[in-house]
Amino acid sequence: MTSTLSEILFTKKAALFDLDGVVFDTEPQYTRFWERMGSDTHPDIPDFAHIIKGQTLTQIFDKHYPNQTDLQEQIVAELDVFEKNMEFNYLPGFEQFMKDIKQLGLKTAVVTSSNHSKMKSVYTHHPEFTGMFDKIFTAEDFTESKPSPECYLIGARHFGFKPQDCIGFEDSFNGLKSVQGAGMYVVGVASTNSPDAIAPYSNLVIDNFL
Repeated sequence: MTSTLSEILFTKKAALFDLDGVVFDTEPQYTRFWERMGSDTHPDIPDFAHIIKGQTLTQIFDKHYPNQTDLQEQIVAELDVFEKNMEFNYLPGFEQFMKDIKQLGLKTAVVTSSNHSKMKSVYTHHPEFTGMFDKIFTAEDFTESKPSPECYLIGARHFGFKPQDCIGFEDSFNGLKSVQGAGMYVVGVASTNSPDAIAPYSNLVIDNFL
């Protein structure tokens, strides 16, 4: 943990984390999945995997596969198989980082666009996961997708804190804008995009949690 991040944490009451690309180093795997899906179903959209990053599946379907029920079902089926077989490796230093902030007395939560089905795979791979956080918010808990600040505002309200009392960790542009819009301190994790690219949306940029 950097000295700057440590100093900021002393001033906060809650830490809220995105899942993919922040807790788990899974973004490269998802990029490969959506690159293949984009090539197969939307060859007309360059960088499809980059464009949909940080969006919920419902948001992706509404914008890129409207009224294509059969194709949506096919993607869901392929994604379910993919997520059951993917690797969920913690970002370097994350487990110790969680122990450190628990000692500081901060409340902790996951704020993810992932759904219950995906989280079942996470819990299977990591039975300890639920015990690491005070609350886990998933896509089913929100009506608006990132970059809307709704999910982070819900997280703050859950703990009874003001947004400025919270710190949010994100890697995607939509996620960073979500934390920023909520009025929280923004930590950009450069696991998916370069430090320079996410710096304009972050108060602090880190490579990982070491």
